[in-house]
Amino acid sequence: MSAADDPVPLTLVEARALFAPFAKEKSVVVAVSGGPDSTALLWLAARWRASRKTGPLIVAVTIDHGLRAESAREAKAVKRFAHELGVIHRTLRWNGAKPKTGLQEAARGARYALLAQAAIKAGARIVLTAHTLDDQAETVLLRLLRGSGLSGLQAMQAMSPYPEQPGLVLARPLLAIPKARLIATLAKAGIPFADDPSNRDPRYTRVRLRALMPALLEEGLTARRMAVLAARLQRAEAALRSAVAEASARVLLTPKNGMGEEGGRIVFDRDRFRRLPAEIGLRLLGQAIAEVGDEGPVELGKLETLFEALRPEGESLRRTLAGAVITLKPAEIVVERAPPRRRPPGGGGSQTLTTGKT
Repeated sequence: MSAADDPVPLTLVEARALFAPFAKEKSVVVAVSGGPDSTALLWLAARWRASRKTGPLIVAVTIDHGLRAESAREAKAVKRFAHELGVIHRTLRWNGAKPKTGLQEAARGARYALLAQAAIKAGARIVLTAHTLDDQAETVLLRLLRGSGLSGLQAMQAMSPYPEQPGLVLARPLLAIPKARLIATLAKAGIPFADDPSNRDPRYTRVRLRALMPALLEEGLTARRMAVLAARLQRAEAALRSAVAEASARVLLTPKNGMGEEGGRIVFDRDRFRRLPAEIGLRLLGQAIAEVGDEGPVELGKLETLFEALRPEGESLRRTLAGAVITLKPAEIVVERAPPRRRPPGGGGSQTLTTGKT
């Protein structure tokens, strides 16, 4: 690597641009694990705030998942660093039994739930996370491997609704910044950071994908090109959302708020629905099932199978999907709530995970 290829540390001017969207907030929560990305995020945010006469109160929050012996020590190190920067710090812990499978996904859910608690307590509307350009590229690859549609391949956005918290916003100011530049920024400032060995554990899919990146880079598939793909798909997604809204006005026979007006029934004009472009009709059907059903997200592959079954002329059918019943009638397509499933005698409920604070 030549000197010209060395990653350049971020400047205060760049930091001002990154955090400018949050200048008028009362307070913001910064998620800080102690790793290089989040440590750089906290340092840049604190430096930006210190350069201003006014601005939001910054609250750094560390989630201790209790999965490694070092996690408590790392949380204390973040607390010391935050205090050196003049930033309020909170450590929240994920308590309770941990699942034997799907641990990373469960930990992610717990992390976002605890961060939301911290934001609400701090009166903050924004939660900042340290996702980088590299994370965006990995997310594109991961979703491609899982067979995601256009919506999934959008990957992450710089600003997005917070998971299961309508009043909060999840912000990723470093999403266009390569991880190497953040490490260079910390090196120049002489700031240490924690090393999480799970980031190199090949049992996790993201770690295995990370190992493929050098080979992809040799073929010209850089992290930035994958991020450009995600950005282009975000643009296409916005256009499709607009097209779906217009199509809904043409084919919907029930009021727009079908759940409230028709007891959970959404009815489409069958002939007009059939004439919609496939992607528009598919999305409209998925939205109706998601609104009426009660079993969570609609699996894309199953939705596609159902959609194709609705296309032929002259046939009728009745299917269930994601807690909804879809009935094909001569002139209508009806989507309504499925009746509750019968539980076997003596059947118990499913195990739940809880999050807690100490």
